[in-house]
Amino acid sequence: MLNKSLKIGIVCPYGWDTPGGVQNHVRDLAEFLIAAGHQVSVLAPVIDESAVPDYVVSAGKPLAIPYNGAVARILFGPIAFARVRQWIAGGEFDILHLHEPAIPSISLLACWAAEGPMVGTFHAAAKKQKAIFAIGPILEPVIEKLSARIAVSEAARSTLTEHLETDAVVIPNGIYASRYTNGTPQERWMGNTLGFIGRFEEPRKGLSILMDALPIVARFAPDVRVFVAGPGESDDFIKSIDPQLRGRLEFLGRISEEDKANFLASISLYIAPNTGGESFGIILAEALAGGAAVIASDIPAFDSLLGGGRFGELFSSEDSTDLAKRIIDLLRDDNRRKALARAGKSHAAQFDWDVVAEQIFSIYEMSMVGGTGVRLASENRSWNPLRAREASSAE
Repeated sequence: MLNKSLKIGIVCPYGWDTPGGVQNHVRDLAEFLIAAGHQVSVLAPVIDESAVPDYVVSAGKPLAIPYNGAVARILFGPIAFARVRQWIAGGEFDILHLHEPAIPSISLLACWAAEGPMVGTFHAAAKKQKAIFAIGPILEPVIEKLSARIAVSEAARSTLTEHLETDAVVIPNGIYASRYTNGTPQERWMGNTLGFIGRFEEPRKGLSILMDALPIVARFAPDVRVFVAGPGESDDFIKSIDPQLRGRLEFLGRISEEDKANFLASISLYIAPNTGGESFGIILAEALAGGAAVIASDIPAFDSLLGGGRFGELFSSEDSTDLAKRIIDLLRDDNRRKALARAGKSHAAQFDWDVVAEQIFSIYEMSMVGGTGVRLASENRSWNPLRAREASSAE
């Protein structure tokens, strides 16, 4: 991976302290690059500066705003812009890697503030009327500054094309597949068991769809149990469930990476009933790597990741009856379930960081050809989010 050690600046738009796919991607990429001998600095909004790794620089505390069916913790404004400029000026970076530079956050600010080799990675998959991409007329001249654009899936690429009329090369999110491939089955999670990992309080994660399917499943698999791992307060959720089904449900809270590997090796089926707003599905890739047979909603990102059903079973999104049928069918057919798990595990190898990081590095190399490193853009002397648009109009 390149003989020369590079100084790489990575910008994470979302609060570092908050669990999320983009934060996980940035963290894993940064640590992979550091392990490969590169100097990496990550700029991110941070709530608790004492709890971040040495390579993370705080841009300030984020604010919570509703976005794409969830709550995004982002940072924007003149104070953040000054901190972004200070970080760029002191970094002497060979290249900047900006994640989600098309939403109002510090990635967009960095794109305004800098010149030179810059790569943007786009994660979001959202409907046009709901997306922050609505400020496209301001974004377009800024996004044009990017040397290269990456989308983490075809769904993210389509969103980018629709909103900003530009294209990107598709490079998937990465996972450390080896962390999940040798999990040890645990008796407490074995049997006719269904697993779910995620922020279950968010409606778009679809846990309610699984709960609606459970009464049907229980009629045909009387010993079925559901294990839910991830952050959130379970008490209110449990109160909303039929009392006769509560005994089948167990909330595990956050689990370690080791426990996650063991969990995925133990359960009969991993269920991903998400209703939308997903651009890739890191946990799906991890579930496949862990050897779990997967059932997922047929939203575009999951359909693509699972090869249209070759590497995991798909059900009609938000249709709990269809989900129940597919769960029952796979619980009854051990051979098909195990074959699906084997195919998925093999498929997951392409998402390993050893593969994904090399693809990202090829984009870095292309972006740096003939470049002189990253520097502050001379026109960005003060805070003015419209300056890029004005300058573009004057050309």
